[in-house]
Amino acid sequence: MHLLHDPSAPAADEIGFEDFLKVDIRIGTILFAEEFPEARKPSYRLQIDFGPTIGVKKSCAQIVANYPIDELPGRQVAAVVNFPPRQIGPAMSEVLTLGFADQAGEVVLFAPDVKVPEGSRLF
Repeated sequence: MHLLHDPSAPAADEIGFEDFLKVDIRIGTILFAEEFPEARKPSYRLQIDFGPTIGVKKSCAQIVANYPIDELPGRQVAAVVNFPPRQIGPAMSEVLTLGFADQAGEVVLFAPDVKVPEGSRLF
């Protein structure tokens, strides 16, 4: 799924601003997290509230290394909300929760510094 985590990797091919606008990245609040033992890599299943327009969506996230499960509810995260749903083992992931690789290559969630309304769009 991920291309290159290496910070020294070259930039991706140039795209137009119109292409960027097609990617709908929104802020949501994690309502619920549960273990996902069926996943190939350690993962959680999340339910994320993106507000009244987008609603509550499911996501599978490989964030076990940096986030204890009990600290996830209430945390805001960024996610791509307009990709088609993707089957991850027995679960359906409806949004792509965004993060960056830390020094060990583990996911660090991408989130705002201060609380913003659910459904806020990146611009």
